[in-house]
Amino acid sequence: MLRRTYASLTLEAGESVVTLARWLGHSSPTVTLDYYAHFMPGVGGKGARAIDGLLGQPAAVVTAA
Repeated sequence: MLRRTYASLTLEAGESVVTLARWLGHSSPTVTLDYYAHFMPGVGGKGARAIDGLLGQPAAVVTAA
């Protein structure tokens, strides 16, 4: 349980999946994503905000489904 809590909080804080995979000893980031992707509700938000900024649009709010 402690491992899952650590991984979920680390991802929610914005740590790289690649880095977390190394820390957890996973064979690849894909394994990490298979287990913990649901803890990343804001994924894609940075890219959307960057494009909005380039286009002079107000930043869209990204919400979790």
